[in-house]
Amino acid sequence: MTVNKAFQWSSAGRSHVGMVRSINEDACLVLPEVGLWAVADGMGGHEAGDIASQMIVDTLQQIPPPADWESFLGSVREGLKRVNRRLREESAQRYHHRTIGSTVVVLLLHGAQCACLWAGDSRIYRMQDGQLQQLTRDHSHVQELVDQGLIAFEDAQRHPLANVITRAVGSADDLPIDEAIYPLQAGDMFLLCSDGLNKTVSDEEIARLLAHSNHNSQEAVKAFIHLALMRDASDNVTTVVVNVTQNGGARAPAPTGESLDNQIPPDWYLQ
Repeated sequence: MTVNKAFQWSSAGRSHVGMVRSINEDACLVLPEVGLWAVADGMGGHEAGDIASQMIVDTLQQIPPPADWESFLGSVREGLKRVNRRLREESAQRYHHRTIGSTVVVLLLHGAQCACLWAGDSRIYRMQDGQLQQLTRDHSHVQELVDQGLIAFEDAQRHPLANVITRAVGSADDLPIDEAIYPLQAGDMFLLCSDGLNKTVSDEEIARLLAHSNHNSQEAVKAFIHLALMRDASDNVTTVVVNVTQNGGARAPAPTGESLDNQIPPDWYLQ
């Protein structure tokens, strides 16, 4: 449990290789003492995707507790751009200019605000007042088709180009990072995930699992991973859940961040 003047939060994170792939190219970071959480998904089919995602996590892990918003945001921006430069150098020196890349989503909590920073199609959701909202917008080919009205949102995941992303750390010399800032509210729950989750579990199911979790971040994360595996997840699956309460509210389980290989959670979410 981590506390600031207005709010306190608990969190958990898990990553699983899935049911098909032999290498986990996802990575996650759970740093409640800093107010920073991240999910990175190494670009499937490319060289060294697991190296790219781990490099992002290792870099963000070095960010110190923030003094203020601007320095916090600046540290994350510069860290991601530094990783981008290193990956471009690695690509040129060791991989014959083949892409070494990764998506990234970062959630920051500080004071009474939260910030989302992202590149790629990993996502951040927020459950607030019983309503689920996707706070990030996918940088993907199918999202562009949806925005142009060429395909329906419901058809996007079944599109043959559903896995094509248009932005990632390491994919180009310049890395534009999208950002959004929102006010915090007691009772907020945030989900960060790689597309291995949201391509096997619907938004309606995500909302139901968060609502039924009783604000227990660890149990929510286990349930998400378990449900994805029950659907024979063909991709790596990574989830991070952050629960925000009013300062002085009920305590929650200690934060965790680890790889989940064979653990099976209780089936409370199926009832």
